[in-house]
Amino acid sequence: MFTGIIEDLGKVEKLEREGDNLHITVSSRLTAELKIDQSVAHNGVCLTVVSLNDKSYTVTAIEETLNKTNLNELKEQDLVNLERAMILGSRLDGHIVQGHVDQTATCIHKENKDGSWIFTFSYNLDLNNVTIEKGSITINGVSLTVVNSKSNEFSVAIIPYTYEHTTFKFIEKYTVVNLEFDVIGKYVKRLMNS
Repeated sequence: MFTGIIEDLGKVEKLEREGDNLHITVSSRLTAELKIDQSVAHNGVCLTVVSLNDKSYTVTAIEETLNKTNLNELKEQDLVNLERAMILGSRLDGHIVQGHVDQTATCIHKENKDGSWIFTFSYNLDLNNVTIEKGSITINGVSLTVVNSKSNEFSVAIIPYTYEHTTFKFIEKYTVVNLEFDVIGKYVKRLMNS
């Protein structure tokens, strides 16, 4: 479990294909605190540390993960949002995030609001995910509040701190992002549909 509060930006040092799998080697200031078998969210995708050294660590994304997330679009030197699993008993500063990406979305508008930014994203309704105004959404691992919700699109407001300390500063029109919809909302929707 995660909170959606990003701890660091990691740099993709190496991408290596092995069959349908993608091994992703990342350098980060968090590396020294990691251990093998630990879960780390990368742009909101929960991945397991499979090897590490003093400067970097490696995680593996399988075909299922690559098909449902934007990790397949990574290039060496790209930056990714990183968060280690939450510690029980700590404050939950964001919201409950599983690290299980539901689908991707595309940025369709970015507006500078003289000190903050409004990003609007469009997503495929065929997967039955929904947003609600003032509800929680996770974009590339960042816990956010929906400020405008429509049937297949929504907006979020980004403060300067989040903009500077996450990959939001690199998101432009047509950028593909990972979405994890609010887990409580997903259960409520499923119960209502059954």
